[in-house]
Amino acid sequence: MSTGDAPPPPQRPFDRRDAKTLGLSALGGALEFYDFVVFVFFAKTLGVLFFPPGTEPWLAQLQVYGIFAAGYVARPLGGIVMAHFGDRLGRKRMFTLSVFMMSVPTLLIGLLPTHAQAGVLAPLLLLAMRLVQGIAVGGEVPGAWVFVAEHVPRRRVGIACATLTAGLTAGILIGSLLAAWINANYTPDEVQAGIWRVPFVLGGVFGFVAVWLRRWLEETPVFVEMRERKQLARQLPVKQVLAAHRPAVLLSMLASWQLTAAIVVIVLLTPTLVQTSFGIDAATAFRGNSVATLALVAGCLAAGWAVDRFGVGRALLAGSLGLGLSAYALYGTLVSGHHDQFVAWYALAGFCCGVTGVTPALMVAAFPPEVRFTGLSFSYNVAYAVFGGLTPPMIAWLSTSWGVMAPAHYVAFTCLVGVVVAVFVLVKRPLRY
Repeated sequence: MSTGDAPPPPQRPFDRRDAKTLGLSALGGALEFYDFVVFVFFAKTLGVLFFPPGTEPWLAQLQVYGIFAAGYVARPLGGIVMAHFGDRLGRKRMFTLSVFMMSVPTLLIGLLPTHAQAGVLAPLLLLAMRLVQGIAVGGEVPGAWVFVAEHVPRRRVGIACATLTAGLTAGILIGSLLAAWINANYTPDEVQAGIWRVPFVLGGVFGFVAVWLRRWLEETPVFVEMRERKQLARQLPVKQVLAAHRPAVLLSMLASWQLTAAIVVIVLLTPTLVQTSFGIDAATAFRGNSVATLALVAGCLAAGWAVDRFGVGRALLAGSLGLGLSAYALYGTLVSGHHDQFVAWYALAGFCCGVTGVTPALMVAAFPPEVRFTGLSFSYNVAYAVFGGLTPPMIAWLSTSWGVMAPAHYVAFTCLVGVVVAVFVLVKRPLRY
């Protein structure tokens, strides 16, 4: 992608090779994201098993969520390092390495000794595995977007990036459904006795399958051409990005802020918030979450189609407005007492979260090929670490003054940021494939 005025070269059609690349990439992304998020679905069990007996339940939960959060802290480091080599050595190598680095610690978590077996070493090993997972996912998500965007025809970049994003979302859904099935079919004692290990072992095995599948992928044509023309970044890519592409970094970070609000607030926090604030029972809350996550997969694909049909700016503008309105509709319905409509409105909000499928297309377009991996990875991972980490305490703090509508107000504010970014793209910085 570029922002120049030269006419683009003739377009080639989307072919079977592109479909294979996109399918294998999305499948690998789904399996890797499953590995990353399955941890949180068994946080309660891990808190009991990996910390000393007699630890207060709230303290054990706090400690295990701290270990979970460590994965997010490690994401920027992993993203910057892996992107550096992705811009210098090739996209495919890092794309394959990231899924391997996720598979190994996921498998090892399923085999770790508990506190009863290894004492204080147990939580330290768990933390180490989580840090490696964070490094891996920091390189996987941006690398996957760049990889598919540089493989497909330029007029299909939107749907390619959105399909990859939908695959990542499907990984969250798989983890959620598997955790729900295990908790429905086994008692807490049985889960603690060893069943909890099964999702991690399966995740590790499936990850190795994804590594094997990625052997069949080819290096991106864009990188091959840059290598042949000796156009690879000569300086440190991250130094080049910060020196010459600061506007693109700012634009990408602002778009990523809206993405984090959609995922963290609507998808991850809402099931808990509706139970504590509106008295929705747990079964209904998580049934609504599963439906909303499935709707998010469809919403991402719709957003990708809109990018290719109408452009990044228009798709982001419409998606931002839709997300803000649907967040108010969801929480407003609950405030008015219509709890029987919760699942339906949650599904609509989940679909509108599909605007997150526009963000990678915007970021891919914002950076030139020689520093694209690094620019996208730095912007996305730093923004996600900052905004994703601050969002839960921010919602808790805002709730003290804004009440139960605080989550909707916060999402709407980030949607306003998305509208500003969309208008800027439309008026000041047209992005061209």
